[in-house]
Amino acid sequence: MSTPFAILFIVIALFAAAFFAGAETALTAASRARLRALETAGDRRAALVARLAATRGRFISAMLLGGQLVTIAASALATNELVSAVGERGVVYATVIMTALIVVFGEVLPKTIAIAYPDEVSLMIAPVASFFVTVFGPIVSAVGALVRLLLRLCGVSLSGQSGVSGHDELRGAVDILHSEGEVARDERDMFGGLLELSEVTVSDVMVHRTKMRTLDADLPAAELVREVLASPYTRMPLWRGEPDNIIGMLHAKDLLRAFAAAGGDPSRINAADIALEAWFVPEATTLRDQLQAFLRRKIHSALVVDEYGVVLGLLTLEDIIEEIVGDIKDEHDVTVHGVRKQLDGSLIVDGSVTIRDLNRSMDWNLPDDEAATIAGLVIHEARTIPEPKQTFSFHGLRFEVLRRQRNRIAALRVTPLTPREGGPRKPATANTPAPADAAEP
Repeated sequence: MSTPFAILFIVIALFAAAFFAGAETALTAASRARLRALETAGDRRAALVARLAATRGRFISAMLLGGQLVTIAASALATNELVSAVGERGVVYATVIMTALIVVFGEVLPKTIAIAYPDEVSLMIAPVASFFVTVFGPIVSAVGALVRLLLRLCGVSLSGQSGVSGHDELRGAVDILHSEGEVARDERDMFGGLLELSEVTVSDVMVHRTKMRTLDADLPAAELVREVLASPYTRMPLWRGEPDNIIGMLHAKDLLRAFAAAGGDPSRINAADIALEAWFVPEATTLRDQLQAFLRRKIHSALVVDEYGVVLGLLTLEDIIEEIVGDIKDEHDVTVHGVRKQLDGSLIVDGSVTIRDLNRSMDWNLPDDEAATIAGLVIHEARTIPEPKQTFSFHGLRFEVLRRQRNRIAALRVTPLTPREGGPRKPATANTPAPADAAEP
């Protein structure tokens, strides 16, 4: 082959190598969600890309085969031409020149473009790539069968499954988009809350029994009406005899209807007769299952019980929704200041504040596997019930106990540690007196 034709062939081979390398990278990096949206909108090229992605192994093998064929052919031709021109030194010249050309123009340049514009490149090369997949199909199948045979002889199995779930992949993708500034923090938290519904139990988000607002069924009807009107809630547990003996759920609307039907005479109202049947759910029920149960039964509240049937707390539909969208406040909500920022950068935190709420509000990553509240986390890490003015350092924060009520931590001061102060994650106690400003304001 004459030199001009050899040079032309090498140039064409480099373009072909660039095509195969770019096609492989683009299809691997393309956004499946965006291509699915284009396919739904009727884009035929997107449908073709989806078909190639469905047989990704076959597609990649075909692109690798095509790239190897053209680069080997170009290298062999360049070696032959240079050996004919300058003798045995032509092998060295051909190796250096073709390596540089293939690496720059056949690999790095097309792959860089494909990574920068994966969706656009995938749509552009899809028809030609599909053609080569069809042409190289028999060879790819034969090579694949040979590879599987060799792996089987070596005892290597290809049936292993990835340990990463679809939810984890979605969560990781959203975290990456958030770190790149494409997804706002609130949107990331909402998406994460939605994915975690199947991992969080009702006991993690319920209103604890010590904070439940309940009604005594034996109260005079007039006082009962006043209690309901003074409450910010529309549904409240009704008990008789002792607070643990829940006999129903009283809805404010039902009470007001009964009040109107009685002609405004509260003595004619029997709260037990108009109360709805109480619904009890196990503490281990996931939020996903409970949300479906709420929707199926068209009920907005349930009482959470442990394995012995003891009431632990109250869960509402709003509690589950807040796990997705964040705190919901309306004109009747009572604002509870569970977290108060201080001028020195520390926080005064009520012990009953949940770890999940604190993580959301401060963008922290405190673990909530062993404890639901911040007080519970301190007790778990300290392996004891600490005394006031004791301090503990773990998870990059310093926790100082400000107030304790019986066996419960009532208030803490939480201070982020500097990198120098971070030290080991194992909690370290210090019985030194707290600073003068450590008292809760």
